[in-house]
Amino acid sequence: MIDFADDEQPLVPPPPRSVRDTGLEPALLAQLVGKALLGAGKCHLSLLTGRLKLSINVLREVLDGLQAEQLVEVAWRGDSEIDIQYQLSGIGRQRAAEWLERLPYAGPAPVPLEAWRASLQRQAVQLPPVLAGDVAAVFADDCLPPRIHELVGAAMHAGRSLCVYGPSGSGKSTLARQLGRLLRGVVAVPYAVAVGSAIIQVYDAAVHLAPPPLPGRPAGARGGDARWLLCQRPVLQLGAELEAGALELRHDAAGGCWIAPPQLKACHGLLIFDDLGRQRLPAAALLNRLAPLLDSGADQLSLPGGHAFSVPCQPVLAFVTNLAPHTLLDGAALRRIGYKVGLGPLPEAAYRSLLRQQCRARGMAVDEAALAYLVGELHRGSGQPLLASLPREIVARVAEFAGFAGTAPILNPATLDQAWSSIFADGVA
Repeated sequence: MIDFADDEQPLVPPPPRSVRDTGLEPALLAQLVGKALLGAGKCHLSLLTGRLKLSINVLREVLDGLQAEQLVEVAWRGDSEIDIQYQLSGIGRQRAAEWLERLPYAGPAPVPLEAWRASLQRQAVQLPPVLAGDVAAVFADDCLPPRIHELVGAAMHAGRSLCVYGPSGSGKSTLARQLGRLLRGVVAVPYAVAVGSAIIQVYDAAVHLAPPPLPGRPAGARGGDARWLLCQRPVLQLGAELEAGALELRHDAAGGCWIAPPQLKACHGLLIFDDLGRQRLPAAALLNRLAPLLDSGADQLSLPGGHAFSVPCQPVLAFVTNLAPHTLLDGAALRRIGYKVGLGPLPEAAYRSLLRQQCRARGMAVDEAALAYLVGELHRGSGQPLLASLPREIVARVAEFAGFAGTAPILNPATLDQAWSSIFADGVA
């Protein structure tokens, strides 16, 4: 769900009218323009604006300076002032090659660190909170007990962390992913941020998804400083591959920049740590690394040379585990996690309702006698708990066997026995 509020202060600042307005050093802008021309050869002014995300006024100011130093020359001029192509001079190509070797980054112009900090603080108070109606809409068909909805709703409303725990198959990961659907509004994300002489790439196309266009306004017609993008609130999931160092800045030698860690990419969104306790990074070490976010809503990062800096960082952190939380973390660490959400077997009525939903989704007739056989004979007879993941899996197996046989899928004791035996071995999943 995405809401837009045009009467609020715009998330994206107006486009800079001058080099000074960008907040960046003129030398950095000159180098970005030079490297862009080195890679493109002759380049139209409008193409430069698209590549560097800088306004025409800023680019012309930079190019005028490069022309004065005889590093850039006009390759072609049309009828209008902006219908113009530039190219590097001989000495300009040599200088740009030196710039590229020293700092290979040649992407969009960054925003200053202070501008990013201010934007993150402003967004924190402008984003709409999660309300009871949002929870009711998103979790309308999940058949979980109301107390679970109340727990996750309160946690998301407050922007506090939560630990979702329970046995395998109880629907923990599914619940965690659904939390992202509760986040309304959009966020402004910079392509990159300048921190001293380093450039940190923040935008990630896999994480920062474009919002739908505003009513009556085409996509992309939002205006503002093109170094920023409006995105859906991000949802990022990390699994068992998480290891030490994954939450720190990572250097991209080929790109000539640093890559923002997951918690910064997920600012004002949702960051899910799945399989807590099974990652390469121990749970206690993970909580210790995340302590600044949990305690103060800011992250502490370091660049080579001892350059340390702080950034407001307020994603909702969701920890998911099938292990008992007290076996993973001591009391102090557990207290840092705001809400504990325990999932277990479903009540029989909820389990039957979920299975009916799955049958309808597959276009399969609901046979109440077959449901009674599944619950009364297969589950009770084997002692298998009524877990939320099973209805989807059982109905899918019935459909798969029918598809293989070239018959219509039917829910009856025979097809349930067949599906059940394909899932469990000697009663164990």
